[in-house]
Amino acid sequence: MFKQMCIGLLVGVALMLAGKPASATELTIFWAEWDPANYLQELVNEYERQTGVKVTVETTTWPGFQTKAFAEFNARGDAYDMVVGDSQWLGAGSTGGHYVELTDFYTKHDVAELMAPATVEFYAEYPGGSGRYWAIPLEGDAIGWAYRKDWFEDPKEMADFKAKYNYDLAVPKTFKEMRDIAEFFYRPDQRYGIAIYTDNSYDGLVGGFESVLFSYGGELGDYATYQVDGFINSDRAVAALEFYRELYKFTPPGWANANFGEENLAITESLAAMSMNYFAFFPSLTNEASNPNANNTGFFANPAGPRGDQFAPLGGQGISIISYSQKQDEALKFLEWFIKDETQKRWAELGGYTCSAAVLKSDAFQNATPYNRAFYETMFKVKDFWAVPEYAELLQQFNQRVYPYVTGDQGTARETLDALAADWNATFKKYGRQ
Repeated sequence: MFKQMCIGLLVGVALMLAGKPASATELTIFWAEWDPANYLQELVNEYERQTGVKVTVETTTWPGFQTKAFAEFNARGDAYDMVVGDSQWLGAGSTGGHYVELTDFYTKHDVAELMAPATVEFYAEYPGGSGRYWAIPLEGDAIGWAYRKDWFEDPKEMADFKAKYNYDLAVPKTFKEMRDIAEFFYRPDQRYGIAIYTDNSYDGLVGGFESVLFSYGGELGDYATYQVDGFINSDRAVAALEFYRELYKFTPPGWANANFGEENLAITESLAAMSMNYFAFFPSLTNEASNPNANNTGFFANPAGPRGDQFAPLGGQGISIISYSQKQDEALKFLEWFIKDETQKRWAELGGYTCSAAVLKSDAFQNATPYNRAFYETMFKVKDFWAVPEYAELLQQFNQRVYPYVTGDQGTARETLDALAADWNATFKKYGRQ
């Protein structure tokens, strides 16, 4: 026994001298397959060099991400230790027992003070206003806009625009200005005015509509009481939907199923003057290898509505510890490292969208890319979709009602939203929320 102990001690000393801990734990983070997941893998490689703990970011395609994650959750499997889940998963993740509660961790490390308030509210807290937390904000994101600077700055275009609309052509500060610019550049068979989300397979269309709804002063409903009548079908919401339908008239042909990829193509293929997309998809637009118009591409935050309201729909994700993991203590140590200021700065440098309030406010961050300032402006004025466990049903009902109106001009905006309100009321009653 003594001999075995000595051998073990010698092996441990040898490993320490070699710069490696005697016992290294491995952690697995599950996320969707996209560039931010690659940036996260670069970041966690640095964690391994510092601690000896190997962290693998395992990915799957976006269409299969939710299905695969919840299949593992429902099987109570421990294939993953952490997941970078959508904000809408908070309800199901917490009430279903899939996520480890992090409220004590928040208190101990003042996490709510470290991160931008909206990211804590929408990526981490459930139920809303409860002070209970289930995730650490990881990948901040929201909808912003890319535009063709060379089109906007062309002297002839500027003169023609001024003659027609009686004000200068510039980045739109309001949705009214955006509508004018979209109409101005709409020249079928040559170029088009605007590219917006229309895909109804998940949350593309809802994010697009929310871009207008929230800045028009509208709301999806009352998040505390789950009342939707007078909210989703209010006069402001109706006006917002009518406006979104009008923007659709200025999109390129075949734009009835546009999502992330198509929105970037609108810029790279010189299709449209302006294109909405989540900020996470903007890095490729600054790369000449993926965007021949990179030097002529600019970015701006979601504009204001008719009453001066200015909000944007939230994207992005928080990172949660999965309750079935056998390595929860090690995962907590990783999160302690992740929330440090120096780690958040490094995350931003690699291309991740930090949620750290201090980093977001820094000149270094805001000047690092052509879109970072717009991102900073946006992340302090974001709102989100319902995060209740039945969010998938609510989302499907939205798509079924709103898609035919926006892309097919079926019915009226008021009829559409009245029907949606009835659907949502029935769903909330079914789950005992009303």
